[in-house]
Amino acid sequence: MSARNPGTTLDLKWISKVRVNTQAVLRRAQHIQGQKTPKKQWQAAWLLKAVTCIDLTTLAGDDTPSNIHRLCMKATQPVQYDLLKKMDMHDKGLTTAAVCVYPSRVADAVKSLKAANSNLPVASVATGFPAGQTPLETRLQEVRIAVADGATEIDIVINRTLALTGQWEAMYDEICQFREACGDAHMKTILAIGELGTFTNVYKASLVSMMAGSDFIKTSTGKESVNATYPVAIVMVRAIRDYFLCTGQKVGFKPAGGIRTAKESLVWLMLIKEELGNDWLSPHLFRLGASSLLADIERQIYHHVTGQYAAYHELPMA
Repeated sequence: MSARNPGTTLDLKWISKVRVNTQAVLRRAQHIQGQKTPKKQWQAAWLLKAVTCIDLTTLAGDDTPSNIHRLCMKATQPVQYDLLKKMDMHDKGLTTAAVCVYPSRVADAVKSLKAANSNLPVASVATGFPAGQTPLETRLQEVRIAVADGATEIDIVINRTLALTGQWEAMYDEICQFREACGDAHMKTILAIGELGTFTNVYKASLVSMMAGSDFIKTSTGKESVNATYPVAIVMVRAIRDYFLCTGQKVGFKPAGGIRTAKESLVWLMLIKEELGNDWLSPHLFRLGASSLLADIERQIYHHVTGQYAAYHELPMA
């Protein structure tokens, strides 16, 4: 990954000027969704690209060391070897981008990956995920513990109260403290867009997060009623583009929550290619937060190779 984003100072003048044209955003999102997706071998190639951008995630109350181990093994060999061999992709070192778990499961994930001789990054959610409603010191301590246990990426949640009440300085200060607690770990900032009310708020929260040194901005925790949607993505990636044009700093984008089908992953890749360009089409700057998406992508690849669809039990988790 690139050197971590040092951020910039808070520019309240820029933030106060932000206005988002809702109708234009909705039209653009509709256009992206209406485009034709690639077919045949081109589709298979794009789907393998999508696999390399997945943060393979489990954030369940019943997570155990054994299902974390299975998740890690699946991340290191996300598509069955025989399918990759038939596509001449078996020796390309194809893996997902990272595994993403709760802080208490980081040590399990690190141990499993180490045993498999894999240097795949372990991402941990933190800062009172998903609601962010715990005291600041508790949220900071959670980041420090996850980093100490071996997480090299931290997915933090913002304090939605501060965003909803326009307390941008306070939000900036909190994120700066999270950035410091992350140390060398990469920080992905989750906006929980389903709880921010307006596109303008989403754009402002995106800017503040980037100014405070976020390496990525992420749509959702996956636990809100509204998660990754294309209109919100347009707003966030345009904020990323504007920030890059202003500062020269490239910040990554991670949609998460409700992304389940191979076809959706293709739409996400097209959106990134058109809005941000090819530089962002890599795990350094684009991630898909997902738990069930990989299974559908693997089924589509199975169909591409064999001409038939596999039953889900034929493509087990690991």
